[in-house]
Amino acid sequence: MARKKKAPEHENAERWLVSYADFITLLFAFFVVMFASSQTDKAKAKQVSESVTSALEQGSVRAAVHEILGGTVDEKGKGNAQMKGPGGSEPKNVPQEQVVAELLPSLHYLSAALQQEIKDGKIEVRLEPRGLVVSLRQATFFPSGGDALDPGTFDSLAKIATTIQKLPNPVRLEGHTDSQPIHTARFRSNWELSAARSIAMLDVLSTRYEIPPERMAIAGYADTAPVDSNETQAGRAHNRRVDVVILNLPVLTNPSAAPPKPPSSPAGKAAAAPASPASAQRPAPSPEPAQRPPASQPLAVKK
Repeated sequence: MARKKKAPEHENAERWLVSYADFITLLFAFFVVMFASSQTDKAKAKQVSESVTSALEQGSVRAAVHEILGGTVDEKGKGNAQMKGPGGSEPKNVPQEQVVAELLPSLHYLSAALQQEIKDGKIEVRLEPRGLVVSLRQATFFPSGGDALDPGTFDSLAKIATTIQKLPNPVRLEGHTDSQPIHTARFRSNWELSAARSIAMLDVLSTRYEIPPERMAIAGYADTAPVDSNETQAGRAHNRRVDVVILNLPVLTNPSAAPPKPPSSPAGKAAAAPASPASAQRPAPSPEPAQRPPASQPLAVKK
């Protein structure tokens, strides 16, 4: 018996609509999820922003960061160790009272307060790597060959003392003379004269203006650290001075706090290098010759 042929199936030309509908459904679901996620992220971002703002306003984050970096920026004595002055690095094992302060505001204050003295050539104020230097001309503050401060200069010294009192920085008083030798009944050399003037300045600042003596140190350099040529009268007058140096160093004995090397003389010869304070430069007395034992006494021999 012959098999009956199957009727040909009708081709459905719209099957693609099923796949298209599934794709549209998935695409819709994707955008719904993305929209929901974006709304959640905004809420979380707002919470994070509010938390960071609150922490910064309360200062807890700043204190933690400064404590890691070191320095003296905030009221807790912390700061950025890569900066100088109030944000400068604080050396280890240094007492808190020895932390130094920024000297640029003091430079501006003294330049304005001592404007007339600076204009008259009595005082010079400058900022050096070692600190703030206030140069007091000998002709104004001291008599020739003497170490007694002129009472008429106390008004100018009061302005300098006010600046020192407001700073925690150590202070060094450096006496300088010209190259003309001196030998009087009181001073045997320029070393003694320069040191005596430094001592006189220390005495006035400590007694009259109540600056603690432990914050100050003295140094006498005689004519070894000139700032001008000693070949002219004007240059020698410029070299005769007492420098009040407000150091930006935590200790007084740091070698880098010494005066900068003097410039070369007009003849081309280098001037003498800065010397140590007079107390360290005074020649020590020659030792007494060792007593030799009598000829009859044998010498002891170490074994």
